Amino acid sequence: MKKHQFWGLALAASVAFASTSCKKDEFLDVNTSPNSPEAVGLPVLLTSTLLTTGFANANDLGRVTSLLMQHQAGIANQPATYDVYNIRGSFDNQWNGELYGGVLNDTKQLVDLSTQKSSPAYTGIAKLIQAYNFALTTDLYGDVPYSQALQGLANLTPRFDKQEDIYKGNQAKGIQSLFDLVKSGLADLDKPSALKPSGDDPVYGGDLNKWKQMGNSLLLKLANTISKKEPALAGSIIAQAAAGAIASNGNDFQVPFGTSTTNQNPLYQYNFVTRPDDQMLSQRLLDSMSVRRDPRLPIYFNTTPANTSATTTPLGIFTGFQNGSPNVVPARANRSRYNVYIRGTQGEAPVRLLTNFQRLFILAESAVQGLPGFTLPAGTTAQSLYQSAIRASMTKAGVPDADVTAYFTANPRVALLSTNATLAQNQIITQKWIAWVGNGYEAYNDYRRTGFPRLQVVTNAAGDDPSIIPRRIPYPNSELNSNTNAEGLDKNIRTSTPVWWAQ
Repeated sequence: MKKHQFWGLALAASVAFASTSCKKDEFLDVNTSPNSPEAVGLPVLLTSTLLTTGFANANDLGRVTSLLMQHQAGIANQPATYDVYNIRGSFDNQWNGELYGGVLNDTKQLVDLSTQKSSPAYTGIAKLIQAYNFALTTDLYGDVPYSQALQGLANLTPRFDKQEDIYKGNQAKGIQSLFDLVKSGLADLDKPSALKPSGDDPVYGGDLNKWKQMGNSLLLKLANTISKKEPALAGSIIAQAAAGAIASNGNDFQVPFGTSTTNQNPLYQYNFVTRPDDQMLSQRLLDSMSVRRDPRLPIYFNTTPANTSATTTPLGIFTGFQNGSPNVVPARANRSRYNVYIRGTQGEAPVRLLTNFQRLFILAESAVQGLPGFTLPAGTTAQSLYQSAIRASMTKAGVPDADVTAYFTANPRVALLSTNATLAQNQIITQKWIAWVGNGYEAYNDYRRTGFPRLQVVTNAAGDDPSIIPRRIPYPNSELNSNTNAEGLDKNIRTSTPVWWAQ
């Protein structure tokens, strides 16, 4: 496995390159970093790790999952190919440069350096970020290098651990579960620390209490992900972590970006700078939000009043595009594309990773599904949690609180949960799908786990199985060709085969 390293704000150069390049494996081909972590120091390394986390989520892996989830439609170049499920042979840069050679290697360096410097405040944060990014990697690919990964020259062909073992642990194989990795990070945050982050932490400014909330929210996310396969384990973890999780929009775990060309949100950089003609609003999402009169629609996407063939909604005139359609694409001026909330006026919008609305949706779903070991927080019901989740998403996007209340009154079919558990779960996940516009990865996880919302296969679908929306991202050829220690790995596994927790 190749090792590549982003360092500090030099990440921005890699960000700009990765957003514009279509080619594979054009990162620096080295096995050790040209910069020593001891020379770089904890502050620069922490900043780099957080920026790379946000970038990896929203760059090409974010594009493909947003297309598969029909938030966006691909209308040219790579997105048009992804849109019809031709995704095999892609994402080498993401595996090699952004994940294993980027943020995951960064977290290993950060753990090692902070341990040397007796600074568990940094160690704890590093473990939380590592757990988040390992979760993203296994969620998308399935079985992946985990327990033997990140060892540099000591092991260039690490074992592919089973996804079940990554989530639940396997003592016989020396595999620590993701849950225990998070709990270890939380324990580190409670220890005396010689050095503590401050301005080098662009997310929380060194506030360790907010990092603890992030860690508990991560436990909720991980448990929710495996709740179909392991309901009892999921229910017990959600019950334990809920009280300490992110409980206000102001404490959301989101990575900030800036307006300079070297530090812009990749959703802006790709869609408005380097590839402005590749993607636009999916007609599926447009129809779903329009029929619900959802006030977030003009916040997420721009209106197109000059387009006479556009879709007129109660919230304005929008132009979407059917995923996979061979029809002529409307002129750029007549396309609905990401609005300021998602991408910023010049790229300064944050990439949103763990949120208050996510916590509330998870608790509401756990209640309607009756997860073993889960109990409702005092004074709540599934109904109140569901409405609070929608409210949190809407107010985060800028909808006034009073308008949310009026929306609930005017739209009872949206506001009131069904008494049928399956229908209620559909309502919850559909609203969560809408709330996650801008983060296709999270919507993709929920869809594969629940089958909600009910998405149709796109027009002109191709790929491994044109009758099924892909259930996983295929392994990159570079890894398949170089890692001889992939024990029992099905290297040709079809994208229609679900990952372990979705079966």
